[in-house]
Amino acid sequence: MFSDTIRNNITLGKAEVTDEMILHAADLVGARKFINRLPGGLDYNVMERGSTLSVGQRQLLSFIRAMVYDPKILVLDEATSSVDSETEGMIQEAIAKMMTGRTSIVIAHRLSTIQKANKIIVLDKGEIKETGTHESLLTHDGFYAQLHKMQYKEVV
Repeated sequence: MFSDTIRNNITLGKAEVTDEMILHAADLVGARKFINRLPGGLDYNVMERGSTLSVGQRQLLSFIRAMVYDPKILVLDEATSSVDSETEGMIQEAIAKMMTGRTSIVIAHRLSTIQKANKIIVLDKGEIKETGTHESLLTHDGFYAQLHKMQYKEVV
């Protein structure tokens, strides 16, 4: 985020990105409500690094930007780190919509972010430990299953 309007933070100055496109993308990721509550809506001035917005709001704005530009490949790096559980739920829904119809690479420590992935690659110190779906990795009871137990407090 840079010091400018919500609109310009999303469009990156490209005139072909219309307000209609922005608001459609905002609806898709569940962010229109928070934008409408801001004084000036799309004309609200964001401060440097988005300091006047919450971490979740900044994340949702970056998702709107991604949806507006409609990339064929989407890379998400720690999309839900540093957000509260309520915001994480909103972001999870937005991620699911964003990933539809495109190749997505998701880097995450929070396993809830990747549970629905077609293929999970578990890395530890740069080494591939396991690959599979969420269900198959839990059944295997290996490295991923241990991470899952730790995150969901199933450790005895």
